Amino acid sequence: MTEEDIHAAALQYVRKVSGFRAPAAHNREVFDQAVAAVAAATAALLAGLEVRGTH
Repeated sequence: MTEEDIHAAALQYVRKVSGFRAPAAHNREVFDQAVAAVAAATAALLAGLEVRGTH
């Protein structure tokens, strides 16, 4: 999964939860911060997962 994939997924999540496809100017900063936080959490999750072989 690329950084672009992670960012796109984070953006989709924040849009879904907030109910805004594109936030108003006065909400842009908090919206962008939320996208960055979700992307960072997702990247940390993927980096920390241990994938074992299938049986």
